Amino acid sequence: MLAALENGVQGGKWYSLSDKAFGAPSLLAAFRKVKANQGAAGVDRMTISRFESNLDLEISRLSAALRDGTYRPQPIRRVWIPKPGSREKRGLGIPTVRDRVVQTAVHAALEPIFEREFREGSYGFRPGRSCQKALKKVWRRVKSSPTHVVDADLRKCFDTIPHELIMRGLDSKVSDGRLLGVVRAFLRQGVMEGGGAERAVAAEEGTPQGSVVSPLLANIALHGLDLMAEERGFDLVRFADDFVVLCESREEAEAALEAVSNWTTASGLTLHPVKTRIVNQGSGESFDFLGYKFKGHRVYPRTKSQQKFREFVRAATPRSSGASLAATVAILNPKIRGWYNYFRHSWPTEFPSMDGFVRRRLRSILGKQHGIRRYAKGSDNLRWPNAYFDQLGLFSMEQAHARRSILS
Repeated sequence: MLAALENGVQGGKWYSLSDKAFGAPSLLAAFRKVKANQGAAGVDRMTISRFESNLDLEISRLSAALRDGTYRPQPIRRVWIPKPGSREKRGLGIPTVRDRVVQTAVHAALEPIFEREFREGSYGFRPGRSCQKALKKVWRRVKSSPTHVVDADLRKCFDTIPHELIMRGLDSKVSDGRLLGVVRAFLRQGVMEGGGAERAVAAEEGTPQGSVVSPLLANIALHGLDLMAEERGFDLVRFADDFVVLCESREEAEAALEAVSNWTTASGLTLHPVKTRIVNQGSGESFDFLGYKFKGHRVYPRTKSQQKFREFVRAATPRSSGASLAATVAILNPKIRGWYNYFRHSWPTEFPSMDGFVRRRLRSILGKQHGIRRYAKGSDNLRWPNAYFDQLGLFSMEQAHARRSILS
């Protein structure tokens, strides 16, 4: 397959992939990846450890079913998780372990084929690419000259991608009917809520979030958008369904927005009528991208990102907490460190305020433990100064940024 990728295949299409994807060695390698990623059981309640306890038999059965065409994916178990900065919740699909194994094998077969086709402006869920690299591309362009930005929002993209848009993208490079049939079966998987008491209804559109192969299928579906932008000379930077178009003038931005709107409409997708807009970056207007707010020549954590962080800290620091302060700090530090590592490029004035919020929550706990009814900012700051929390090992974003600035 590697040689064929290098030399090309006849007609530019792959006619025999299922023999590679559905063989026992491929499925076994796929299981190892599934095991490494862990994850909950699906509707059949089959855990990873239970699947592994009869691994040879499970792999053999799965391979046989895929080869003779009797394999049918089971419904997805859907759970609802909070959506940061919103009262809404996001649906997360949990396939069964056996279906995750098949999806991983299909992903391994398809990814190298489409990686050769994906464009430079696509950064989401691709090997060697990341949020940070997409942000760096936008930041460099914004700093180089005043730009207008098309700040685009695809409305419920993962929930509404037409199946035929995905299949057309797959058909452009793959003619293996058995493998394509398995992908279509995944797209049509029914969904059961938490307990699984409801009857699963086959999906008519969308690709469920949480599915192993879902990000790749979304990239295949949106590849046409990347191609359209490239052909017209637009500088589009996309991470999955989140993208911006960086332009040199208002006229270019208007032309880009019209082209994007026409493409999404023709493809069966919808731009959010309120969230999609043209931003005059050069005059000081701001736009959000991948958790950051871009304003002038500075970047900040966007409001929703700050809210999400504060919500976590509040939940971890109830005033009546019976845990020791050291234990609470041990819970907080990984989150604080991770948040800082992602937003470390922000304007430095952001970090003292976030550190201060964490310390106030901890001082409130200490006040409760010492019988102090109210949090008094002045006296409590004297009673438990910042150095007190440094000695406890509390991670300080302000100090980390100062060290980074000195070393850089």
